[in-house]
Amino acid sequence: MKILFISLGCDKNLVDSEEMLGILKTDNEITFTDDETEADVIIINTCCFVNDAKEESINTIIEMGRYRTEGKCRSLIVTGCLAQRYRSEILKEIPEVDAVLGTASVESILDVVNKLKESESKIELYSPLDAPVSAGKKRIITTGGHYAFLKIAEGCNKCCSYCIIPSIRGHYRSVPMEQLVQKAGELVSQGVKELILVAQETTLYGVDLYKKKMLPELLKKLSEIRGLYWIRILYCYPEEITDELIEVIRDSGKICHYLDIPIQHASDHILSTMKRRTTKADLVDIIGRIRKEIPDIVLRTTLISGFPGETKEDHEIVRDFIEEIRFERLGVFAYSEEEGTPAAQMDNQIPEEIRNERRDELMEIQQEIAFESAQENIGKELLVMIEGKVVDENAYIGRTYMDAPGVDGNIFITTDEELMTGDFVKVKVTGAAEYDLIGELIGGKV
Repeated sequence: MKILFISLGCDKNLVDSEEMLGILKTDNEITFTDDETEADVIIINTCCFVNDAKEESINTIIEMGRYRTEGKCRSLIVTGCLAQRYRSEILKEIPEVDAVLGTASVESILDVVNKLKESESKIELYSPLDAPVSAGKKRIITTGGHYAFLKIAEGCNKCCSYCIIPSIRGHYRSVPMEQLVQKAGELVSQGVKELILVAQETTLYGVDLYKKKMLPELLKKLSEIRGLYWIRILYCYPEEITDELIEVIRDSGKICHYLDIPIQHASDHILSTMKRRTTKADLVDIIGRIRKEIPDIVLRTTLISGFPGETKEDHEIVRDFIEEIRFERLGVFAYSEEEGTPAAQMDNQIPEEIRNERRDELMEIQQEIAFESAQENIGKELLVMIEGKVVDENAYIGRTYMDAPGVDGNIFITTDEELMTGDFVKVKVTGAAEYDLIGELIGGKV
């Protein structure tokens, strides 16, 4: 049986996909293919966080549905966030789909595949959202093997007014620490050199299981794993960042001096409407404390432009805030109305054209900041992880501690030396081009 597996959406979704791939691989009769025309079964792990993601998921299901009716494929299975959110609507509106699995039903994927092999009945499977979570069974790593995402928790309790995550992922549940440390050790034994910690919110890790924030303790234990070079932390809510966490990041030799802190806005008026738990003053204070303790820290954030009720003055506050704080990494998303959220029902919805104009203005400002930030690295000597080789050139693509895979920039290194993906080398930065750096090798592999 040949299976085509399509994973859409965020890195947290990717972890679910890798776990499903690992479960499917336990069946010796199953092989994987990337050819739609050869697949007996097509599985799509979907996303629906914003409208663009929802459209991509729906379009992918419809496209793969053609192979269900016209090709070799005999089972089309939809999993993930879109399946959780729209449940039986998918089966009703897209008859080519044979089964839908909710976000808490990852471990049942092989059972569903086998049931569809024996029956033509449609399957809907939705396990309780608030069940305890685990580190899962053995995964098939799809990121190249030199880095991997480690999902430390599931769900969210924040209930921001624009977000549907609590309704499709449940309340916040941490993975037990001993399981995470064991899973991390397994990944490193398979060749992983960088672990990227993810969750809807990493900073609250452990509050449900241990009654206090345990991310610092988890980081200490992960830092003890031999063969692990880098630990990177994403999705840190600013109000939950403690002095203890800052100190652990500062003092560890393995934790990247890089933090992803999604703040979403800088106007107190909009932050309150979003049901965020910080003010502009809070953000200035938290960022100031981090930069004081870790001078070489690189901060990434995300913002939403055109939120309902956002005035020109609110937008100007954000613009001034970006220029004041000068985030090294920043992304802006135009507000997306998500049905079922309080924000979608608010008055004063901003026209899409204005949302996009404001997004573009903020990104233009950030582009200049990012360029200047890149220029400041010229002359520095940095540790670089090799990501791959440039085709037909004596050059390699790499990442520094300042860059998370898939969202940040790269560094390009020209050398005649033979390097492999996952190698660590010392590089002197010799130039910068927008979001990327250019460098030359200093010595051999580290």
